[in-house]
Amino acid sequence: MVADAGVRPGELVLDLGAGRGALTAHLLAAGARVIAVELHAERARSLGERFGDRITVVRADLSELRYPRRPYRVVASPPYGLSGAVLRSLLAPGSRLLAADLVLQRAVVRRYLAGQAPGAGRWLRAFDLTAGRALPRAAFRPPPAVDSAVLIIRRRRAG
Repeated sequence: MVADAGVRPGELVLDLGAGRGALTAHLLAAGARVIAVELHAERARSLGERFGDRITVVRADLSELRYPRRPYRVVASPPYGLSGAVLRSLLAPGSRLLAADLVLQRAVVRRYLAGQAPGAGRWLRAFDLTAGRALPRAAFRPPPAVDSAVLIIRRRRAG
């Protein structure tokens, strides 16, 4: 997923719902400056211990997260129950999001691709959305009860 996202060395990348750091490790290997966001205290502590000063760990609820004021990317597998809140924040007016690759429920990906999500008329002017690879349930621990896919979001270039 990180390779598909095209993460480059030095880019600021948020890992939303970092959990135990499965994506975080690959983002660091790609040379990204990583902000790992995790609500659960034990997981946040574990991320800090595992990666040390190579990452910034932010313990926060994704529905209340304040996003960077400078351009950033997101490569993440956020909790499915927070997909709507995360997408609303990332696609909000004034967002500095450059690109996002998000593992979401396949049904959510389809709804956003069809422009059937709240605010679509506004954010479709600023962002291109495409479908990435489908992910089998076996790719997760524990496996979810729903099918998953990657939603790829790219800011449109001005002009």
